[in-house]
Amino acid sequence: MTIYYTMLGIGILIGVAGQVLLKAGANGETLLQQILNPQSIAGLLLYGAAAFCYMYALRRIPVSVAFPSVSLSYVVVALLGFWLFGESLTAAKLGGIVLICAGVFLVARPA
Repeated sequence: MTIYYTMLGIGILIGVAGQVLLKAGANGETLLQQILNPQSIAGLLLYGAAAFCYMYALRRIPVSVAFPSVSLSYVVVALLGFWLFGESLTAAKLGGIVLICAGVFLVARPA
């Protein structure tokens, strides 16, 4: 069972990397330039890889646990947005991060 949770975690981290690359590639003057940006292409490829990891994890992890766990990517992306792109991290966002973490904890714990 550990391999399935490992794949879920790897998928989450790959998805986070994909999101960061999509943000980094979001500097074209047109949507086409943005789509053709190598960072955007790499981000989309990573999203695909993350989906395969998630699919593998779903073989043994209930979707009612796996899908809420993916929301941890929101936490990591918010923190990376702050550190890498200078985005704001307000008290409300921090409160949301705490709620997401608490929700995942409650959903993922054994019955």
